[in-house]
Amino acid sequence: MRILVTGGAGYIGSVAVEELLRIGHSVVVLDNLSKGHRAAVLPGADLAIGEVGDRDALDRVFGTGPVDAVMHFAADSLVGESMKVPGKYFRSNLCEGLQLLDAMKAHGTSKIVFSSTAAVYGEPVSVPIRETDPSSPSNPYGASKLGFESALRWYREAYGIRSIRLRYFNAAGASELLGEDHDPETHLIPLILEVASGKREAVDIFGTDYETPDGTCIRDYVHVTDLAQAHILALGALDDGREGVYNLGNGEGYSVREVVDCACRVTGEEITAREVGRRPGDPAILVASSDRAVRELGWRPRQAEIDEIVRTAWQWHVAHPGGYGE
Repeated sequence: MRILVTGGAGYIGSVAVEELLRIGHSVVVLDNLSKGHRAAVLPGADLAIGEVGDRDALDRVFGTGPVDAVMHFAADSLVGESMKVPGKYFRSNLCEGLQLLDAMKAHGTSKIVFSSTAAVYGEPVSVPIRETDPSSPSNPYGASKLGFESALRWYREAYGIRSIRLRYFNAAGASELLGEDHDPETHLIPLILEVASGKREAVDIFGTDYETPDGTCIRDYVHVTDLAQAHILALGALDDGREGVYNLGNGEGYSVREVVDCACRVTGEEITAREVGRRPGDPAILVASSDRAVRELGWRPRQAEIDEIVRTAWQWHVAHPGGYGE
């Protein structure tokens, strides 16, 4: 199949492209390279530089040949920033996404796998979180993603565009070839590893007074290659006529302090952590139940242990001290 991957030069999208190429699919990547990296697009994939919200760019991509399905990763995804500039997030994650759906409709592409987020749930009513739990986002990032999920429902009703929405939790780790390289970096594990490698003096712990055993936020970390595999399985499920929403997580959460301690074990380095105030919009606990994905998609995380996740991230970090070097 020929697959369009939006945001395919980014962290998770690039690993999904790696997996698609490995099993023989034809891939075209659409990315504006504002956060992604040209070097993260592996040989064998075609790169089109452009915006998801640019209809002319979309028409050019779809016009180069039939697109059998779309994997949609492109998004703005910083919770803290979304609280300060909500309009940016609704424009990027919802309005520009609608341009993508309209282009799919115009060019006869009827299948999409959407990279959604656990942030659609907000403060969970129960742990672990299930897909049937209420969606009540506590920040504009989650709300904008939920808005696009809602649009997908109505584009299904009106135009027959079928979708699988993957609500995943904290992506982490690296494949042998591809890893995490953001500027600025905001994700916990790479920030901790920057301290371990001497690039940063300390990592900030945002809030130590949450109702958790050690007072710091608890998150469910999922290896990036396991997320990529879930997207492949979702693509197959769409081919089989299935649709729906699925959580992707390990079902076990780790606090910020526990992740710092894990990184100390893995790297053998002392890591200084600095306690600062809470960030607006951060729920205390986000842990997934992925029972539905296991049952219906046949998905099982292969690298579920936090030590293994951090180890792969550290190996890539050591091998690529300058990231992608762009």
